Amino acid sequence: MSSEFYIVAIGILICCAVFDLIVGVSNDAVNFLNSSIGSRVAPRHIIMIIASLGIIAGVTFSSGMMEVARKGIFHPQFFTMPELLTIFLAVMLTDILLLDMFNTLGLPTSTTVSIVFELLGAAVALSLIKILTAGLGIGMIGEYINSSKAMLIIFGILFSVIIAFFCGAIVQFFSRLLFTFDYTKTLQRYGALWGGIALSSIVFFILIKGAKGASFITPETYALIKSNALQILFATFVVAAVSLQVLITFFRTNILKPIVLIGTFALAMAFAANDLVNFIGVPMAGFHAFQAAMASSDPLNITMGMLNEKVASETFLLLIAGAIMVATLWFSRKARTVSKTELGLGSQLENVETFESTKLSRVLVRSVDSFFKTGKQYIPEPVRNFVENRMDPTKYVPTEKSAQQSFDLVRASVNLMVASAVISLATSMKLPLSTTYITFMVSMGSSFSDRAWGRETAVYRVTGVLTVISGWFLTALIAFSVAFVFANIMYFLNKIVPGSGVLILLVFCAFVIIRSHRLHGKRAEEAEETMIFNLHKVTDATKAREARDITLGHLAHLLHEIRNSLDIALDALFWQDITTLRVQRKKIKKIQQWANITIANIFKILRVQQKEQQATAYKYAQTIRRIQKLADGHRDIINRSYVHVSNNHKGLLDEQIVELKQVKKSLLHILSVVETAFEKKEALRPQIIAKELQDIRDLADQLNYNQIERIQDDSSKTRLSILFYALAGNAIMLGKQNLKLLEIFQESFPAEEG
Repeated sequence: MSSEFYIVAIGILICCAVFDLIVGVSNDAVNFLNSSIGSRVAPRHIIMIIASLGIIAGVTFSSGMMEVARKGIFHPQFFTMPELLTIFLAVMLTDILLLDMFNTLGLPTSTTVSIVFELLGAAVALSLIKILTAGLGIGMIGEYINSSKAMLIIFGILFSVIIAFFCGAIVQFFSRLLFTFDYTKTLQRYGALWGGIALSSIVFFILIKGAKGASFITPETYALIKSNALQILFATFVVAAVSLQVLITFFRTNILKPIVLIGTFALAMAFAANDLVNFIGVPMAGFHAFQAAMASSDPLNITMGMLNEKVASETFLLLIAGAIMVATLWFSRKARTVSKTELGLGSQLENVETFESTKLSRVLVRSVDSFFKTGKQYIPEPVRNFVENRMDPTKYVPTEKSAQQSFDLVRASVNLMVASAVISLATSMKLPLSTTYITFMVSMGSSFSDRAWGRETAVYRVTGVLTVISGWFLTALIAFSVAFVFANIMYFLNKIVPGSGVLILLVFCAFVIIRSHRLHGKRAEEAEETMIFNLHKVTDATKAREARDITLGHLAHLLHEIRNSLDIALDALFWQDITTLRVQRKKIKKIQQWANITIANIFKILRVQQKEQQATAYKYAQTIRRIQKLADGHRDIINRSYVHVSNNHKGLLDEQIVELKQVKKSLLHILSVVETAFEKKEALRPQIIAKELQDIRDLADQLNYNQIERIQDDSSKTRLSILFYALAGNAIMLGKQNLKLLEIFQESFPAEEG
């Protein structure tokens, strides 16, 4: 192939770098925003500005990391420029697809693990091709692959996960023991010293350790900084402690806010310094290989041993990459999707959980609970009582603002301080450990220590953590396998028709990304629809009254969706339309979730009901029962209809369809009446409710009489009879439950007599 083709290949690599920055930042960069956003330390735009400045500063610290992509996984002296470009193209296309898939699913994964295993997979593919072509044994692959470096990277990543979790848990435990959940007074006493330690540790790891990789710091300057490390550390502590004490004493400032914001800047800086190599390291290595090959007399056959030499990174290119990362941070919708997963797993609030419980999570929770119960027996009772008193979150009455936080500023500052310290230390050692793994596991460790995983939420949160961790292992498997396959496709197809392999894979990647974008848009719409039901923590009776009115609107929306779903599903049953029934069956989980959220909102209202409002509280308890039966009845009708049609059973008799249409008409009318009453908060006259109830009872009696006749003359077989009774019974039950809801509403908003 001519050199013009490889110029195009370099252009494709550069374009891939831009796309990889976008999908990578969407998944990874959000990790340093979660602590600030979860604690609501400042308006979102302020948080984003600070994080953006951190990224721009951090990209200039990443030049030392760029060597990993060139020689960290394989030995470049055994490969020619065309072979290296095949490896690099396979890596970048795989990385874009993989990260985009995890973004669509809303799961955080590691850009470091993905790039390492992609390089490994593609390099193994080309190495095997070269070995087998030369007639050598497979055992020679060790000469091509830098297995010791690869294993060191993998071991460092896995080991950091354990370290991060326990560091987060331990630091959070002692921080909470010091400050408690009501930290207003304790912060005035110990806050300056604690903040001084936090800020000095951040400066130590970011400035002193990270400065070695900075592209703009000379070796002499770095040597001067390193030789005075202790003095700089001590001076930072003194200046920080004194400054924070002044803010506390004279300005009554909550010093945790500047600490969290500085920590956000620091972690953003550490992220950019450590992870930029994952996005542009491979394209830059490809460009350097191309430059070196073109400068030789035989560019297509010369081996790339020169990549073993240190190459200085261009600060200008690093800043361009930083600008793309910042733009992605501001505008990416998928970044917010990934953020919700981590915030939900670490939230101190009692919300509807995203993940279900599993047997493994239940076993782990029981085992850990048993371990701590046994361990408590060996701790003196006064010590246990002291710790329990300091760590009990129920003794703190949250303000209106804190009631909306996923966690408080103490935990947010610990998350940022510990994560930035661990990541920056790894950066200084040129170990590309995962920013995602560190920030996620620190956050989970602090959540565990802070009792965010209580008895009501632990199994669900543990399931979520296990799901994310299993996704990390899946990342490695997919990255290696897909890069291996892509490298083979490009190599062999390019041998047949130059450039055909790259073109086919580009078209395939474009198709997958467009499809995933549409899927994410659909999932985002469903999430926004569910957000309608969100109700923040109710703190007093006034808020309870407001929340009650909001919940009535939620009920109207829920009934509207149930009415539409049943209308479509019953018609699909009559026409034996399995495709439509399958669509409605997928809505069962969504409607069940909405019902659960509405019930949870009612519980929030009940918790603040005063004793003299017991009658109102009883009405809400009745409402909960009715909502549960509504969701159950809807689920049973849809499932029975779907199973009957999917099993290809005989359709309903004509007379059964006529009767069920009467049931459907009556049910939809009642649902519409109740929905309108809740939506407009207008009560109906008691006579209307009584008439609707009597009509539906009369209809039930008539349907039962007709069906008995069909059973006796054997026109309705067993399966049809079971289906008919189930559908009619559930529909009539749903009508009654709606009218009972309307009666409860009637008692709260009596109609005016005319």
